[in-house]
Amino acid sequence: MPTRGRATRAPGHSGPSVEAAGVDVAGVEAGTPRTPLTPLAPERPGYRVEALAKGLRILALFSERQPTWRVSDMADEVMMPLPTVYRVVMTLCAEGYLEHLPNGDYRPGVKVLTLGTAALRSLDLVEVATPRLQALAAASGETVNMAVLSGDRVLYLVRLRNSDLVTANIQVGSTLAAVHTSIGKLLLAQLDEEELLGCIDETSFPSNHGPNAKETLAELRTELGVIRMQGWAMQDEELAYGLRSVSAPIRDATGSVVAGANLAVQSRDWSSQRIVRELKPLVVEACSEISGLLGHDADRT
Repeated sequence: MPTRGRATRAPGHSGPSVEAAGVDVAGVEAGTPRTPLTPLAPERPGYRVEALAKGLRILALFSERQPTWRVSDMADEVMMPLPTVYRVVMTLCAEGYLEHLPNGDYRPGVKVLTLGTAALRSLDLVEVATPRLQALAAASGETVNMAVLSGDRVLYLVRLRNSDLVTANIQVGSTLAAVHTSIGKLLLAQLDEEELLGCIDETSFPSNHGPNAKETLAELRTELGVIRMQGWAMQDEELAYGLRSVSAPIRDATGSVVAGANLAVQSRDWSSQRIVRELKPLVVEACSEISGLLGHDADRT
């Protein structure tokens, strides 16, 4: 699974810098003729930006196993002076790459999770799954999503949207609270108790949600047990009013659940019973086929 520390070029960036494009900046400024620059080896020390390197080292600390850090612990781990780490962390917070939690810890901000859309699209998982998800969208006429768990949020890797769906602002690279989505609940149900407690806390339950949303882990825990046993999950106007979805797991060759896919529909058109009867088999079959393409043998697990 992806971790919170994943970071590449931000979406919306206009392109490579003039230096990266091979333009002789010094020649431009001096008014002299430009000559192409020889591509530079990344290890050349004269072109290392130390402050950037420190920020990347700090962002790389965050993982599924340790999604939050205190500044003092960061300093110990990366072996940098505490004041230096504090300045870097404050800069990352100001730019939206880290968030300061009420308990004093820091975690990656949404800006980190929305980076690297192009890289996400190139993942083997996305390449393997997309044709089968497109077939699912065509067969159902409804919105299809595939996502992975990233801390206490789900990160969308594929989105094939029906124009009628209410959540028009979600796109590849978007994240949502895992506790309010069918894919999120499905993936949380795969965690053991220690992993779940390390992933979910009171800040994982945002106030903006649908009328049927669970608001505490205690409320959610029983449903996670049911999801684990039945092998699929449903969201019934928990993310937003008027929206329902049903999801199934995607497994790799080891049998581990690496992602989830769902069909999302308008509640005015689809009752919960009809979703389970008509749509659940479609998404379960699609995810089973994707899992097979990833090397999973259902007969052996």
